[in-house]
Amino acid sequence: MFIDQEEKFKEVLSQIEGHVNEQSFFNKFLELYPEVWKKHKITFSKFNKSKQARQSIPLPKPEVSLRKEIRKWLQKQ
Repeated sequence: MFIDQEEKFKEVLSQIEGHVNEQSFFNKFLELYPEVWKKHKITFSKFNKSKQARQSIPLPKPEVSLRKEIRKWLQKQ
């Protein structure tokens, strides 16, 4: 999903104080990597406006896709 996703997620995890859950992880990710989040949202927006989007399976919204990646990664930990 993101370049160096594993490293970014490890960094986010190390920055969270207290109980780690999906919401706290999501919030900390947005705080630490606003430029990555912005690029992800822009990519989603561009794809949705393209002709290709109308001819294929729609992408999940950025929030949904990030939460899904976080959930999968946390389950592996």
